[in-house]
Amino acid sequence: MFIGAHLSSSKGYTAMLETAKSIGANTFQFFTRNPRGGAAKPLDSKDIDTFLTLKEEEGFGTILAHAPYTLNLCSAKPEVREFAENTFKDDLLRLEQTPYQLYNFHPGSHVGQGEETGIELIANALNNVMFEGMTTTVLLETMAGKGSEIGKTFEELREIIDRTDMKDNIGVCLDTCHVSDAGYDITNHLDEVLGEFDRIIGIDRLRALHLNDSKNPIGAHKDRHEKIGEGFLGIKTFENIVNNPLLCELPMFLETPNELDGYAKEIALLKSLRR
Repeated sequence: MFIGAHLSSSKGYTAMLETAKSIGANTFQFFTRNPRGGAAKPLDSKDIDTFLTLKEEEGFGTILAHAPYTLNLCSAKPEVREFAENTFKDDLLRLEQTPYQLYNFHPGSHVGQGEETGIELIANALNNVMFEGMTTTVLLETMAGKGSEIGKTFEELREIIDRTDMKDNIGVCLDTCHVSDAGYDITNHLDEVLGEFDRIIGIDRLRALHLNDSKNPIGAHKDRHEKIGEGFLGIKTFENIVNNPLLCELPMFLETPNELDGYAKEIALLKSLRR
């Protein structure tokens, strides 16, 4: 079981690995730079070498880099799209220092242009930033559907994938809070939802999970994360997820409203649910 939480990257990769170990995790997620965008800190080659060695020795799973929330590849403003593409490309180049990992991003908001235009802009941006020989797998995150978000349905994600050139480097990260808020009933019909995902996108493209309970009922389209078992999804939903044969071997990342001690408790709880 590969499970971790979102950690601060301020002290580098090795520090994140040690922090992950301290909370019972064997993977982790982090922002590539300030979540509001901006310049990234220079990479420390010695830190990366130490991390890669320890990752192998400790049996850590695939790690997940998360793009800044502010990147909007389908903004109506050309300068916003240009900033997003430049940041995205820089992240992908930097991630080659830690090869064969994952890079997750929120597809974007079409801000009144319509879903078709938004999907086209996102796919075009991905074709601009992805490059031959890259080892990172880019993950489209399932979204809750607030405002004009793209990615609230499996069909929208499939449309983006269909229009990208480097399909071998594209996958999906399923966020439990988001898919519930978007209207998918993973509490009572997890197998059916996964069957729909497989039919529309292909289960082989599901590469990671964000484990978050939700402060809102199914279909709310609000995206407010809650601690595991304290929201509308409940403990049973997560017990089913960590034991589902299609999901149990995927890397799982907590983004719940917690400090490190809270993450440690949730990781222990989720491990205890495994049968």
